[in-house]
Amino acid sequence: MSQRDGFGSGFVAGAFVGGVFGGVIGALIASRREPQLLAEEERELTESLAEAKRIAAKRRQMKASESESSGIETARRSLEDKIAQLNATIDEVREQLGNVNGGLPQTIGDRSLTKDS
Repeated sequence: MSQRDGFGSGFVAGAFVGGVFGGVIGALIASRREPQLLAEEERELTESLAEAKRIAAKRRQMKASESESSGIETARRSLEDKIAQLNATIDEVREQLGNVNGGLPQTIGDRSLTKDS
């Protein structure tokens, strides 16, 4: 039983000591890395970030052009509808004016014919 009683405290103490030693060894290894490798890793990271920004900018441009083209298409359709409405209105006005003007020349023409006879 004595072995079981000390197991929990020994396990916690061993985990703590192992964590401390592991941290110290990791810090020593990290500090001994060559500065050239660090600079190269930093440059690669910077280049990958720049590439990611370029890709994101291209995607934004593509989305903007797609939304602009759909906006342009909507505006074009709207303009075509308005032009059709204007043409219909112009035709109606021509018919109304044609009836008014069409009646006057006939009566004037009829009068001129009656006077000549």
